[in-house]
Amino acid sequence: MTDQAHRIALVTGAGSAEGIGAAAALLLGRTGMRVVVTSTTDRIQDRVASLRAEGIDAVGVAADLTDSAGVDAVMRAARAAFGEPDVLVNNAGMTSLAHPDEPASVEDITIEQWQAPLDRNLTTALRMTRAVVPGMRAAGYGRIVNVASLSGPVQAYRGDVAYHAAKAGMVGLTRASAVDTAAAGVTVNAVAPGWIQTSSSSAHEVSMGAATPIGRSGTPLEVAAAVAFLASEGASYITGQLLVIDGANSINEERAV
Repeated sequence: MTDQAHRIALVTGAGSAEGIGAAAALLLGRTGMRVVVTSTTDRIQDRVASLRAEGIDAVGVAADLTDSAGVDAVMRAARAAFGEPDVLVNNAGMTSLAHPDEPASVEDITIEQWQAPLDRNLTTALRMTRAVVPGMRAAGYGRIVNVASLSGPVQAYRGDVAYHAAKAGMVGLTRASAVDTAAAGVTVNAVAPGWIQTSSSSAHEVSMGAATPIGRSGTPLEVAAAVAFLASEGASYITGQLLVIDGANSINEERAV
């Protein structure tokens, strides 16, 4: 175990047992960090139980991060349990059970369908970043990792313009925040997962993973490993960057007909 027992990690969107958020919380906890996890429902307490079974000091908060009251509740719980977060993983997004997205194309989308995914996938990250940066700045240390996507920043598929716009916006938020906070010892980076297989992956999504050059979908733990590196003390000179985790899918020029 890496000795980071004095560090406090806050991971949003960690409700799914097989999701990236839960995997990131697990790997960060295994380095010795104390972990605060959030999701929109009380299933987050199941994740806390799993983390504690691994010997990780963890607490969970069910909160809607699209609302300032939810952000305040998470920060109060983190401070009460451990103190000011040193690490923030912004993973909250489209997997919300309480507020599922309704994808639509650029021709058909309503303003409501546009606004909700932006609030859920992008504005939540802004709210949480804004909440943790003062404490990180005061400490002279911080790591923020935003979970974007291959979809939006690098590629796109049909019929979901709001999600793509939100995830592309995560990269702009990452770079702007990195410049704003670099002198304070705070780094801000993003990861862009490609096809990642979870229990909710459709047959189509699994087939898309199999069509990548590496020949399979990725796993949440493979994404979490990149998150954990960017959240480590060893990543102190990396900031404002986007790390693509897609099995070479985005650089593959030859496609099956």
